Amino acid sequence: MTNSIKQLAIQTIKTEAEAIGKLALYIDDDFEKSVLLLYNIKGRVIVTGIGKSAIIANKIVATLNSTGTPAIFMHAADAIHGDLGIIQPDDVIVCLSKSGNTPEIKVLVPLIRNLGNKIIAVVSNTASYLAQKSDYVLKATVDKEACPNNLAPTSSTTAQLVIGDALAVCLLKLRGFSPEDFARVHPGGSLGKKLYMRVSDIFSEINAPKVNLEDKIRTIILEMTSKRLGATAVITENGMVAGIITDGDLRRMLQKNDSVENLTAKDIMSVNPKTIDKNEMAIHAYNKMESHKITQLIVTEKDKYVGMIHLHDILKEGLV
Repeated sequence: MTNSIKQLAIQTIKTEAEAIGKLALYIDDDFEKSVLLLYNIKGRVIVTGIGKSAIIANKIVATLNSTGTPAIFMHAADAIHGDLGIIQPDDVIVCLSKSGNTPEIKVLVPLIRNLGNKIIAVVSNTASYLAQKSDYVLKATVDKEACPNNLAPTSSTTAQLVIGDALAVCLLKLRGFSPEDFARVHPGGSLGKKLYMRVSDIFSEINAPKVNLEDKIRTIILEMTSKRLGATAVITENGMVAGIITDGDLRRMLQKNDSVENLTAKDIMSVNPKTIDKNEMAIHAYNKMESHKITQLIVTEKDKYVGMIHLHDILKEGLV
């Protein structure tokens, strides 16, 4: 029983992978013209479908919106019961359907054509009503569904999804959509934070542990304890970073010295500490900590000390 389940899962993946692989053969002039039409659009992309195709249409809309192409979902069944009012004169309709012959599609397409809007079909059956009545046809043709009965939409919906992704990626490239653009429309979650959150957004300049070169051990311990970052910067008179003292430095000091009362910060500190500018991306701070196996970085502005960022600050923000 276990082996048969595994074999069926593997066969499903292979069937869909084969279907996706063949899609590259169907990228033709209609695909290129469709991309250029959507790139130069003055209105919005309205993506429609019915059944499982409608679910895929929703995902394509989300991808387009998040990559710089305004898009709206319109359910094909709802469209013929009032939602047709969504369509504005400069909009382009992308219609998804495996068969291209469903009753709702046959009712909807003439209505859209009467409005004068361009129609791009994403369809498996290129001899269908939808394909014949559309301005451009994007072939999402599959030989068979991954479903053992060749009935449940599996390979066909995956093919529609991939064609939608291909459209979105081409449009993204044409628009010169940058990581900064992506961050503007993805401000929430770890993805957005990685793209827009800077060190200055996280660390505290008020809670910035620091001691002078000549400060004694009691001052150092009190500063580290009160600021609770597990370290303190050692700074010069003009505010430049001379070194860092961590919990580990204190333990090593106690192991090496019988008497510590007269020791100063310059006797204990580690020189050339890892630093990061306050305007750097926060994710860069995390990567630097990871690569050097440390838990805090000294934060600088124009090479002067302004604070310290701890690994916990980054984790608390959900960056990783």
